[in-house]
Amino acid sequence: MANTTIRLTMAQAIVRYLVNQYTEIDGVRVPLFAGAFGIFGHGNVTCLAEALEAVQDRLPTWRGQNEQSMALAAIAYAKAKKRRQIMIATSSVGPGATNMVTAAAVAHANRLPVLLLCGDTFTNRLPDPVLQQVEHFGAPSTTVNDSFVRYRVSGIVSPIPPRLLLLCLRRLRPCWIRLIAALPL
Repeated sequence: MANTTIRLTMAQAIVRYLVNQYTEIDGVRVPLFAGAFGIFGHGNVTCLAEALEAVQDRLPTWRGQNEQSMALAAIAYAKAKKRRQIMIATSSVGPGATNMVTAAAVAHANRLPVLLLCGDTFTNRLPDPVLQQVEHFGAPSTTVNDSFVRYRVSGIVSPIPPRLLLLCLRRLRPCWIRLIAALPL
């Protein structure tokens, strides 16, 4: 049998991994990730939104009104499900993603699992300026985007399984994965 290569974008690979995670509740096999909340903007609309749209039947996605409420709703879902199922919240990077930090702190303090996917962390400054960028005129290279660690596409998919296992089975804490939106030329 010949090996076949499946080509996926980073977002497609992540979503494919997420929809294939299951848990057992009262003897019934159910998806670990019950759905996603998202505000799709300049960074995650063409990658993550496209990947989520393809699996709407298995991972429903609802549009949120603000990032903090989406993440708090995901936390409430985990609490209502007694930490046995998880919701996802996603946004572009910037002030909106920063709003999810408060919700992540709530999840952390209450030992509730939630998966936060933050899109649009640039690997370089070529797309400068970006929508909703906060300028610091004293330090022109510092923006809201600089508060997020950058990963290369080749390094983003392999750390997901260990992080999710720690998130779901041991630590019951928020897991925040930052997704890059631009590749270096």
